[in-house]
Amino acid sequence: MRKSTIGIVILSIILVGMIIPIGFSGQADSVVITYGETTYGNANYKNTVDTFFQNQANADLKNANSKVITASEVNKIASTITGKTYGSNQIFSSALVDLNDNAKLQVSVDKSKITTITGDMYLSALKSSGITSGHVYVTSPVTATGESALAGIMNSYEVATNVEIPETVKEAANNEIYTQAEVVQNSNVSSEKVSKLVDDVKETVKEENVTDHQTIVNIINNYTVVNNINITNSDIENLANAILQIQNAQGDKNNYESQVSDILNNTTGSDSANDFLSGIFG
Repeated sequence: MRKSTIGIVILSIILVGMIIPIGFSGQADSVVITYGETTYGNANYKNTVDTFFQNQANADLKNANSKVITASEVNKIASTITGKTYGSNQIFSSALVDLNDNAKLQVSVDKSKITTITGDMYLSALKSSGITSGHVYVTSPVTATGESALAGIMNSYEVATNVEIPETVKEAANNEIYTQAEVVQNSNVSSEKVSKLVDDVKETVKEENVTDHQTIVNIINNYTVVNNINITNSDIENLANAILQIQNAQGDKNNYESQVSDILNNTTGSDSANDFLSGIFG
């Protein structure tokens, strides 16, 4: 059985994100912040978060777009993962994305505050969602497991294009990072090694178009031997299930990207948006 503490971790991971404004067209000053509800309602907390973003991203926060993630939004996701209910005093972590920095996807985590989820874990899940560009910064005013931009980034595409991302894609990305967090807690393997393992296996599965669970288990086993990674058979099974779910969602992700492309191609003056989105969809 998956541990409730991992449920809290993954809940944190999928909640906080960035919302691209409707009509986004790749402007030069596209900086977006998402605040946890608890942080936004406390002036000292918000100032702590803003100071981190200002120092790390060197961004003009006054002109940044922003959104507050509420407990009700958190609980919609929690109901399908942990079944827990969270109050408005429990939503801390915040994220900033710099959409100008879109050569490749980067995630910078405030390790003094975010204690469980690493940048590598965020990167792996975001790439599974088709996100490959932008610079994400994650922090919290108090010690927290870590709240990611994953759900917010997905939401941002839905807002910008008025096309809903398939639930299969969302669920696959959420389950991937959930499973990674669980493996890290269950083993003595670092989160970096787990993320690298998942990325290597995903790439092999995608290249070989593997859709068989046992074959994915064998691929994972091969990588663990080559890289001297020791994880339990249960963890291997869970990783195989998560990676198979990602593989099975590829068709829905491709259909979604096609719809977005059609919308942008039929929108006057959308060249810059087209250029930007062509970079962030993987």
